[in-house]
Amino acid sequence: MIDELRAEAGIRQLHARYADAVFRKDFDAFGNCFTEGAEWILGPHRLHGRRECVAFLEDRIRDSHWVLLKFHTPILQIGEGSTQGRTYVTEQNAYKNAPASHNVATYYERFAEQGGVWRRKWAFFQLHYMGPADLSGTFFSSTDYGPSPAMPTPEA
Repeated sequence: MIDELRAEAGIRQLHARYADAVFRKDFDAFGNCFTEGAEWILGPHRLHGRRECVAFLEDRIRDSHWVLLKFHTPILQIGEGSTQGRTYVTEQNAYKNAPASHNVATYYERFAEQGGVWRRKWAFFQLHYMGPADLSGTFFSSTDYGPSPAMPTPEA
């Protein structure tokens, strides 16, 4: 039980570090949220390695004042040698030259603990909604992978 509590606390801290790094545009801190060989999937983008993940974020948030992410409580599956989770995420984007945007998504993730620090080794961002905060924008169809611990395959 102690290992499960320690893992959950570490993953919550990972999510907090991730949200803080994105909001502050701290790309070194953002990169530290991923393993060196991490894979990050966002729609048509499949990024490989920490450097590629950081470069993608730098490009995506260049024209924003800030991006505020809220990670909801993760649903974790902690097993022998593997930890994976599903976390619902809301995101508020304040752009410099475009209307603000509100996103609702699910993050499916596989984690690794390295030297006492939890990092993402695989992450799949499944977008459900994008548009104004009043939910009058675009809803996207998305696959329901079933109750936890069901997840998409790494090839998602």
